[in-house]
Amino acid sequence: MAAMLAGCASVQVGPQVAPEAPAPVDTHWTFGPAPATAGGPPQRLAVLLPMTGQLATAAASVRDGLLAGYYGHGGARPELVFYDTGGTVSGAIAARDRAVAEGADQILGPLGRDEVSALFGSPQPVPLLALNRGHGEPPENAADFSLAPEDEGAAIAQRLLAHNARRVLVLSNGDDHAVRSVETLRTALEAAGGTLVATIAITGETPGDQTPALRAAAGSEGGVDAVLIALRGNEARVVVPQLFAAGLGNRIRLATSQLGLGTGDADSDRALDGIVFVSEPWTTSGLPGLPSPATLAEQLPTARGPAARLFAFGHDAWLLSARLRELARQPGATVSGATGELSLAPDGRVHRIPAWATFSGGLVTPVADRGH
Repeated sequence: MAAMLAGCASVQVGPQVAPEAPAPVDTHWTFGPAPATAGGPPQRLAVLLPMTGQLATAAASVRDGLLAGYYGHGGARPELVFYDTGGTVSGAIAARDRAVAEGADQILGPLGRDEVSALFGSPQPVPLLALNRGHGEPPENAADFSLAPEDEGAAIAQRLLAHNARRVLVLSNGDDHAVRSVETLRTALEAAGGTLVATIAITGETPGDQTPALRAAAGSEGGVDAVLIALRGNEARVVVPQLFAAGLGNRIRLATSQLGLGTGDADSDRALDGIVFVSEPWTTSGLPGLPSPATLAEQLPTARGPAARLFAFGHDAWLLSARLRELARQPGATVSGATGELSLAPDGRVHRIPAWATFSGGLVTPVADRGH
């Protein structure tokens, strides 16, 4: 099925669901006729993805995760139609307009941030769940869902504050993911009376000796309660042993999801043992109704290695689409997804509480608690 979808401008899947009388929803949303099951999926769901262009590889993983969720759905399923945006603003606008003209009553996508921002800049004729954050907040009749670094920073802050760790040293590779997650952490810490003691830049494939800078941070007034490692696993393997040399090895050590990248060799990854990092429930401990990551990796290249995270993201995009009406009516409702515990805020932003994992003996293992 996935192979047949690739490269097609518009592909239709599945049956329609019989309509019912419209039901009132909160003022952010304008839903059409209610589906056969109250709070259930739409009748015709248009999926806007860049199946050609620079984002095509990422889109294939999202698409296959979406289809896994769609075909695993136990209830009534909508008609599913895929539209290729080409990864451009004009392509996204044209795909949205065509989808609406062809009868879509709900839209999922697009994927690129500029595409999302462009659609957010105009009124939404039908409810839209974008698969990225735009440059502004979602407008009326729209929501956004992403694996945003800001969500990681918020989760890390919550966990640190729950352990009364308010003075945090940051090791950062300076990429966009690190910068955005660290800035959210900074804001949350300062609001709670905490601070970032220092941010030490770790750059290059073979970072040098950071022990002097680490010792200086450890010896600062008030000291260091915890260390945030905003690094890829291969970068962290070089630097983490230096924490012990600087007297910081016994501090709380948390990491962004980047820690899982550049890993996979248990002998080398033993250097990361004990670090707790942001992860997804499916990739660390599995999810009911979805084959294990290892099983799918053998069958689908789009669910292999780093792509597994995008596959999980696509799966959850379906879950949110199928329950968008219900989530809009009940802001406190949650969805237990492959990427975390998901909820829809009244402003249209999907919030994600991730799972946590750690390295033990060089292998990734789940951490029991999700929130703190």
